[in-house]
Amino acid sequence: MALDITVDVQAATPPYEQIRSQIAAYVQGGLLADGTRLPTMRALAADLGVAVGTVARAYAELEAAGLVASRRRTGTVVTGPAAPVSAREDGVRAAAADLAARAQQDGVDGETVLAIVRAALLRATAS
Repeated sequence: MALDITVDVQAATPPYEQIRSQIAAYVQGGLLADGTRLPTMRALAADLGVAVGTVARAYAELEAAGLVASRRRTGTVVTGPAAPVSAREDGVRAAAADLAARAQQDGVDGETVLAIVRAALLRATAS
């Protein structure tokens, strides 16, 4: 699976955090399985147009969280998703899977779905 990672240099969130959070979501969502090899830091940095140090920091934070491990001969590999925090998280994952299936069925693109979810989260925290 090719990683679909984007970095918005105009965003308030630092680029390394954007990379870290997207990879973490792939791992925790089960899209990147245990043992999956991530792109080299140089290759990912070149693809995203960021400094190698930016990707290195993202990978270091993923490693500190136990989501990946850096190995000499095999590079950076996924070590597995973190255990769900609670049964409630499992419910949210199931709802997200349902939403993704519905969006695909209705022809709604991923960016629109994410915008809808972000807006719903903002409304929920404002109430």
